[in-house]
Amino acid sequence: MVAALEIYFDPVAERRLRTLWAALDEVRVPNLGTHTHGRHRPHVSIAVADELQPDAVAKALTGLHVPPPLALSFQHVGQFPGGVLWLGPAPTAELLALHVRVLDRLDEAGIDVWDLYRPGTWVPHCTLSMTARRETVARAVPVCCDVLPLAVTLSTAAVVDHTRGHYAPL
Repeated sequence: MVAALEIYFDPVAERRLRTLWAALDEVRVPNLGTHTHGRHRPHVSIAVADELQPDAVAKALTGLHVPPPLALSFQHVGQFPGGVLWLGPAPTAELLALHVRVLDRLDEAGIDVWDLYRPGTWVPHCTLSMTARRETVARAVPVCCDVLPLAVTLSTAAVVDHTRGHYAPL
């Protein structure tokens, strides 16, 4: 099971990212638009854990505006082992500071997150595909580069657990 604190984009950026998912479909690249249950939204995960209780996360973040309106610019395409293809933003001081503040609050509340999402290890990204490998990547990268750089604004957040069907806006 996997739960996440996801930060979503302004409506214009969300439409652009969904258009990118559709363009990836056209070149036969599996993507989050068609992955499993189809409930994914374009997002940046700021914290991931085996389980997150939405009420506990909301309480831990009380008084902290998550996210503040925060402008980002996606500048590159990346890949994690196992076939995770993603867009990466230029890491701004504001984004990294927000991440530290959120993780500090979760730590203070005793809420565990995966080590890959700890400050100093976390790689901010917007996942495009969970299963892009070899020739799929070769088809995906030019499509992704056609939309870069891509300016976005972070605008809303939620605690989600797609496996359990949970979605709790913050």
